[in-house]
Amino acid sequence: MKAAQITQYSKQFKVEVRDIPVPEITDHEVLVKVKAAAVNHLELLIATGSVKLIQDYAFPLTLGNELSGIVEKIGKNVTDFKVGDAIYTRLPLQKIGAFAEYAAIHADAIAHLPDNLDFVTGAAAPLTGLTAYQSLHEELAAKAGESLFIPGGSGSFGQMAIPIAKSMGLKVIVSGSPTARERTMAAGASQYIDYTTENYWERLRDLDYVIDTLGPGEFDHELSVIKPGGHLLSLRTGPNKRFAKAMGLPWWKQKLFSIAGAKYDHKAKKKKIEYHFVFVRSDGEQLRKITKIIEKNGIVPAVDPTEFRIEDINEALTLVATGHPKGKVLIRF
Repeated sequence: MKAAQITQYSKQFKVEVRDIPVPEITDHEVLVKVKAAAVNHLELLIATGSVKLIQDYAFPLTLGNELSGIVEKIGKNVTDFKVGDAIYTRLPLQKIGAFAEYAAIHADAIAHLPDNLDFVTGAAAPLTGLTAYQSLHEELAAKAGESLFIPGGSGSFGQMAIPIAKSMGLKVIVSGSPTARERTMAAGASQYIDYTTENYWERLRDLDYVIDTLGPGEFDHELSVIKPGGHLLSLRTGPNKRFAKAMGLPWWKQKLFSIAGAKYDHKAKKKKIEYHFVFVRSDGEQLRKITKIIEKNGIVPAVDPTEFRIEDINEALTLVATGHPKGKVLIRF
């Protein structure tokens, strides 16, 4: 089968498409014929070695973290799936490999494809869906009636996070481009701030939660709109001591992350705010709950119209890294 692999971490990495054997499955795994795989910033972080302290890989490494496909074979201990089922998944962090014609995946990491999604749109949903779910339910433990702001939330993350937050009874405020206002409000946002004409930090105050999608350049502005006792969770700014402890990392990694995140922890603590960093994991049970939200709300993730095949993997990664995709970038099989 064809697979897109790297042989080492490198800031100037190049992915090679190789012929490798179809993987064998264990008793708890399914063999999936991949139909589509999403290309994310996470692939860039993995390939450059930026997250090797969180998860280090053996080489050669087949890249790719989320996919949709058809179950071709099941292990003898798998009971919830059968051959021919359409599935989608965020692959387990320890065993990625979506950029291949076949993938062996633990059954606990997969869920049936939502009825309203096809393989292309389905491959664009699990990573952002699980990120939103784990951020809101686990990291923040948000409660009905509380307020949530997502700066830059008009993109693919907000598309999943808004309906999940609304299903929990949260008031959701989003900032983004003027072109995304209508669909963001339709997704359930209570308020929309057009970043081209308004500064959210001049409009908002005393919020319970902020989920940051923009990175460290917005950190101070985001802190300024949160009330004491509130929480700032970032998808991009970087890990800290709290994150390292929650991941159960060894003491020396906890020490490194404590140092790396100290600036952000200190700024947040001065304002009596708690800073969180999230790195999403696979979870088939949560994905099934997300499926119900997707189907109930008719969510269809935005997909970039450029049609990439596995041979085009480096061009697809370049679009994610430096271009302006109009939705999730996908490899189609």
